Amino acid sequence: MAEFPDNLNYLDSHEWARVEDDGTVTVGISDHAQESLGDVVFVELPELNSSVTAKVEAGVVESVKAASDIYAPVSGTVSAINEQLEEAPEIVNDSPYDDGWFFKITPLDLGEVSSLLTSAEYRKVCEEGDH
Repeated sequence: MAEFPDNLNYLDSHEWARVEDDGTVTVGISDHAQESLGDVVFVELPELNSSVTAKVEAGVVESVKAASDIYAPVSGTVSAINEQLEEAPEIVNDSPYDDGWFFKITPLDLGEVSSLLTSAEYRKVCEEGDH
């Protein structure tokens, strides 16, 4: 059964966003998404210091089943990428909310997070079927 942590916000395209103490936003894909994808074999992350736009493609995650775009939940500048995923993309399957994060964004407007789905709203999206 997929986990839906309450301390995160979500896009209906299955990315999660966590606001950190320093105001950055950490991004990854949900437990539901990694279960649907199956074994992750490759992750293409955005360039460090590049600009990303909310709800626009910022990277790609590939599994044995399919390739899926990764969308930025907020607009801003990529302030960190998870370099571990280059050598060990399967971390996404093992720990989608902790070690398997994709990148961090220094947001232009942290208020954008309030437009994302809550855990309960995202769970409902997943139960109704994928987008």
